[in-house]
Amino acid sequence: METTLIVVLALVVAIIASAIRILREYERGVIFQLGRFYKVKGPGLILVIPVIQQMVRVDLRTVTMDVPSQDVISKDNVSVSVNAVIYFRVVDPERAVINVEDYFAATSQLSQTTLRSVLGQHELDEMLAQRDRLNEDIQSILDSQTDAWGIKVSNVEIKHVDIDESMIRAIAQQAEAERSRRAKIIHAEGERQASEKLTEAAGILSRNPQALQLRYLQTLSNIAGEQNSTIIFPVPLEMMNAFRHMASAFDVKDEQGGGSDEAR
Repeated sequence: METTLIVVLALVVAIIASAIRILREYERGVIFQLGRFYKVKGPGLILVIPVIQQMVRVDLRTVTMDVPSQDVISKDNVSVSVNAVIYFRVVDPERAVINVEDYFAATSQLSQTTLRSVLGQHELDEMLAQRDRLNEDIQSILDSQTDAWGIKVSNVEIKHVDIDESMIRAIAQQAEAERSRRAKIIHAEGERQASEKLTEAAGILSRNPQALQLRYLQTLSNIAGEQNSTIIFPVPLEMMNAFRHMASAFDVKDEQGGGSDEAR
């Protein structure tokens, strides 16, 4: 009788010991009772009835997953190799266990196909210059599709965009041509602004001849201050025209004087 009692007590203690589960703060236990979903328990100390109930542990911490390098053909027919990193976590342990067999593998496969499909709709320049927008597009698509699995995709970051050497040289030539184009535009814009200012200055000087004379004297003063041995005096075209008219008048008088002498 005593032996039987000891066996029964040992059996009860073993059952109670096997029923005790301790879940950490970041863990939850999905309980199935006779094969059907019962409830989500945790964290802390919980009891799971042996044989009748089974528990599946689910980690709620954020998972960092590397997306393997994917070969992508961009919208402008450039072959590139792209890899990324995804940050996600389980927000609904029930759906993460019931709705998908392996949520980690499923999220990994979905992220690879989404990365290829989204980047294939953009040109190479957009992949290199607009990564933030592409990250947001991929994150929103993954988050919407994994919502049924109880997964929250918090962030997606494109890490590397690898291209061929020939394409690198072509991009360098394109960048050089773009810089040359901008330099020419800036130079032409400077010439246009300078011509506008010169036209404005000429209009002001034409309305006030004394200002032109003062400018002329200031220029001579600047030349003399540089200790030059030779000073060139600019002569206004109006003065040259005046000399030309005077010479023409003298020529006419000479012709008239010569004609009168012959008449005598």
